[in-house]
Amino acid sequence: MSQEYRIEHDSLGEVRVPADAYYGVQTKRAMDNFHISGIPLSHYPRLISALAYVKLAAAEANASLGLLDEDKSRAIARACGELLSGHLHDQFVVDVMQGGAGTSANMNANEVICNRALEIMGREKGQYEFLHPLNDVNMCQSTNDVYPSALNIALILDIRELMEAMDHLRKAFKAKGVEFSDVLKMGRTQLQDAVPMTLGQEFSAWSVMIGEDIQRLDEAQALVHEINMGATAIGTGLNAHPDYTRTVTEKLVEATTLQLISSPDLVEATQDTGVYVQLSGVLKRVAVKLSKICNDLRLLSSGPRCGLNEINLPPMQPGSSIMPGKVNPVIPEVVNQVAFAVVGFDVTVSMASEAGQLELNVMEPVIGYSLFQSINMLRRASLTLADSCVSGITANRERCREMVENSIGLVTALNPFIGYERSAEIAKEAMKTGGSVYEIVLEKGYLSREELDDILKPENMVKPRYIHRG
Repeated sequence: MSQEYRIEHDSLGEVRVPADAYYGVQTKRAMDNFHISGIPLSHYPRLISALAYVKLAAAEANASLGLLDEDKSRAIARACGELLSGHLHDQFVVDVMQGGAGTSANMNANEVICNRALEIMGREKGQYEFLHPLNDVNMCQSTNDVYPSALNIALILDIRELMEAMDHLRKAFKAKGVEFSDVLKMGRTQLQDAVPMTLGQEFSAWSVMIGEDIQRLDEAQALVHEINMGATAIGTGLNAHPDYTRTVTEKLVEATTLQLISSPDLVEATQDTGVYVQLSGVLKRVAVKLSKICNDLRLLSSGPRCGLNEINLPPMQPGSSIMPGKVNPVIPEVVNQVAFAVVGFDVTVSMASEAGQLELNVMEPVIGYSLFQSINMLRRASLTLADSCVSGITANRERCREMVENSIGLVTALNPFIGYERSAEIAKEAMKTGGSVYEIVLEKGYLSREELDDILKPENMVKPRYIHRG
């Protein structure tokens, strides 16, 4: 077309749409209405692919039910296939933060798919008398079943990647647990000396923590496989074929290879966002645990002269514009900040889920945005922590051993051999004089050097060992 725009109309009137745009009038209105986050739908390619899967399945279902002309169905399917291959994602221009329960996102998909399908049919963009974005592409559908179903599909795919990244981090901690299995150090409770352990036990515990969170995430992901296609507006299935719900779900399973299931009660499923609350809660759990681990890494590497200095984090960048030689724990710090953001997104999901009224929750766009942000940041944070921090950590073995030998907490290991009273006496004297627990025990003759050395062997202090005193 020689002109720079084409005229399209909807129930509110006419709108100029750029001539080369694949989106149409309702997308253009949404572009004008929602200058909010500055983040377009194209920022989330999985969501675009999920919308394409839904529209593909719907077209095939409607064709098989005799509702949609085969030529139209094939053209829609080809257009969806191109979206799944990554084409035309730049045409998804609506802001992710939008009013209307996701209607603008649904219409963005309807219009892009329709106009590309028109080209495939040998027509021009905007010639909706031959293929219509609502009558054909959106047949038997509503935003209220399309958007949450697409959201679920995209979330499943993103969660899988997050679980892979977390497993990569788990393995990194596990490898360090093996590497540091012979490094004796002091365990701490309430930031006070507790009892001896190995550095390997500390790192292995973090590996187990992450493994448990992967399991919880897998359990939450299973719940997301329930969709509400065929619900149309409020779950009653108005304007859909009686066999449409079953057929479109089967087509979606075939297209995505995901074990999607139709909700047993579509009215409930259309208004209930509890699955997102649950998933967000698990993401918060992951964030809190990662943040706790990063706090520990920062503490254990603190110093290097005036802190614990038990481990060395890999130096990633100079740490100060004023203090020469300072190197900061920047990777744990950025993971901490990701965790704080995820906790905030969890609050958003909770408030948005609570804000639904009657038969629909209109706040799903911000729920989706919050979940995508949390998942993607946690995925990148896990990979960054594993590759730019954990894999390069080294142990200050002598420092760890020295702190064990000088720790007041060492008396706990001696308690079964010399009794609580004497152990408490030694602890008080060591605190008062600054002397070594080891040397004080020798001076008082409570144990011989051979007995002390046996008791304080790493393999004897870091596992159960019951001593019965006659």
